[in-house]
Amino acid sequence: MTIQHLNHAAPPVARHRRSRRLLQGAGLLAASALMLTACGGGDAGSEDSPEGGEGTTAAAGNTLERLQEEGTITVGIAGEVPYSYLEGGEPAGATVAMHEKIFGDMGIDNVEAELVEWNSLIPGLNAGRFDAVSAGMSILPDRCAQAAFSDPEIMYTTTLMVAEGNPMNLTDLDSVKEKMDSGENVNLAVLAGGIEAGYAESLGLDVQSVPDAQTGMDTVANGRADAFAMTAISLNTLAEENPDAGVETTDAFVQVIDGVEQIGAGGTVFRQDDTDLLEAYNEALASVTESEDTYLEVVGDYGFTAENLPPEDLTTEQLCAGDLG
Repeated sequence: MTIQHLNHAAPPVARHRRSRRLLQGAGLLAASALMLTACGGGDAGSEDSPEGGEGTTAAAGNTLERLQEEGTITVGIAGEVPYSYLEGGEPAGATVAMHEKIFGDMGIDNVEAELVEWNSLIPGLNAGRFDAVSAGMSILPDRCAQAAFSDPEIMYTTTLMVAEGNPMNLTDLDSVKEKMDSGENVNLAVLAGGIEAGYAESLGLDVQSVPDAQTGMDTVANGRADAFAMTAISLNTLAEENPDAGVETTDAFVQVIDGVEQIGAGGTVFRQDDTDLLEAYNEALASVTESEDTYLEVVGDYGFTAENLPPEDLTTEQLCAGDLG
């Protein structure tokens, strides 16, 4: 986060492009201080995942030149619709479409993907299993300490997936906390290593972790969880594609922690040594994010809207430092 995902019919919290500069004062990255499992796409502790090769970094070299010579880049994905997933064995999704455009402009015409669990994305990248992470992963200080992030590409919000009819009348994580604090038994599921897991930890919520969105939906549909928290566009898309699953989603929301809105921004992830690759990528990315029209031309077919376009004055340096004041 993975990025904000909006319902095709119901966009996330309205933030017009003209008012995007308000984000800077919102303390966009308080989320950093509360992340629990940073790492392979998750939070702090996940970098220790054995599958990722525990702290192993791929041998330094000019990755950009190699990829341009080979004409192919392999990206790590976590199978999250509509960001990046496999469809008929081929990579698909909004971030894949973005990467086909951007890497193509860089002289790398073929994008291949390796599907791994979310918590193994950054460890797998650093172990050399793939060349970049294509997952709309949120840019957080803990993650920046382990890998290099592109300029912001996607803004996102959160939603809850609940049983049809929303029998517990849940609206956001605050409503979950209120019911838990009053003694009600609320079973909350979160993506292992996801940003919502960090929110839940900061709020002191008991949770059950799931490895992917499909498992989270199944957990709610089977009654093993009362709610599943994740990025809005992912869960809205999942609910739309599974109309008989017996689930629905709440309105998208921006979680507040200690009085600060936790507004998420995601980007593409590279190894810290691959500075030439990162610089070339950011230069090509600018042609996609320069306007709403150029942005939606690439990702609009996947349910993304102008609200997902990062503000012009938001930087990765700010996000990595957790300092947007």
